Amino acid sequence: MEKNNRRDFLKKATAATAVAATATTIGAPAIVRAEKTYNWKMVTTWPPHFPLLGEGADKLAESIKVMSGGRLNIQVYGGGELVPPLQAFDAVSQGMVQMGHGAAYYWAGKAPATQFFAAVPFGLNAQGMNAWLYTGGGMELWNEVYGKFNLKPLPAGNTGVQMGGWFNREIKSLDDFKGLKMRIPGLGGKVLAKAGGTAVLSPGGELYTNLERGVIDATEWVGPYNDYKMGFYKVAKYYYYPGWHEPGTVLESFVNKDAYESLPKDLQAIVTNATVAANMWTLCESETKNNIYLDKMVKEEGVLLKKFPADVVKQLRKYSVEVLEEIVANDPMSKKVYDSFSKFQKQQQAWSKISERAYYELFD
Repeated sequence: MEKNNRRDFLKKATAATAVAATATTIGAPAIVRAEKTYNWKMVTTWPPHFPLLGEGADKLAESIKVMSGGRLNIQVYGGGELVPPLQAFDAVSQGMVQMGHGAAYYWAGKAPATQFFAAVPFGLNAQGMNAWLYTGGGMELWNEVYGKFNLKPLPAGNTGVQMGGWFNREIKSLDDFKGLKMRIPGLGGKVLAKAGGTAVLSPGGELYTNLERGVIDATEWVGPYNDYKMGFYKVAKYYYYPGWHEPGTVLESFVNKDAYESLPKDLQAIVTNATVAANMWTLCESETKNNIYLDKMVKEEGVLLKKFPADVVKQLRKYSVEVLEEIVANDPMSKKVYDSFSKFQKQQQAWSKISERAYYELFD
């Protein structure tokens, strides 16, 4: 083929290919993947954006949004902004909203077994609770309890060992609990009742006012960081430790099962794993801030830091055993949960004696 003819042939072939490609593109339907966006609401039992607790809920929602690329957006409402704090469980169970954030002992009136998934007096610490829930069989039982309410529970934080509480009377003996009105939820409140006190369940946003006005004589909340932010040192004289009633309190997120199961599998995984991250952040933030604020209250605010007398703690532990025995005797599901919990605790204690406990004894 001559040079000029070959050049003309190549030009025509190229043009024909381009025309064919254009025709194919124009003729084919445009394929656009529009992934569905989900907009949820989360109600909490905490004051809006409250340090650690409310922040944990906010961070959880933000993590889910980022990890999902904006496909799952969650608007967080503090206690009272959309529903009252202690109605969060019902709101999610009934499908009014898709998600909640709180602590399982608030729902003891729904099912006694819920309490074991928050804190047990003289029970597991944060490390133990995480181990029991994630790999020791606890989550399977938690799902069984909450499943009856159309809910999927997820651990979403832990406070670590809490403080014993704020008191306007000194605790020198067990008699000092008699007639004491104290805000204390869950199983700890039942132990207090055995000691002669009255357990009062009220949301966090009401505690300062109730303590200031004498509606209650004492309150427990969380630890030094949160307690400082609540201002309890302004209206109570004595700050007691240790938190025998809550040695490692689990904070929860609970999701409406229908809403959860409507999500694609990848978004379900994102929700689940975001709560794991929230669990870690909350515990770390608590550990980081607590001693800073305890030191601040003692040195700057003159708070009287007190340790519960040994004989008082010993008797409270006996009452705790009685409370647990009574609950499991009257509720088969509680027995099933507590059998698993107590078996795991014995295993953990045996190991911790030669690991964690032995290590800390090096500093005594």
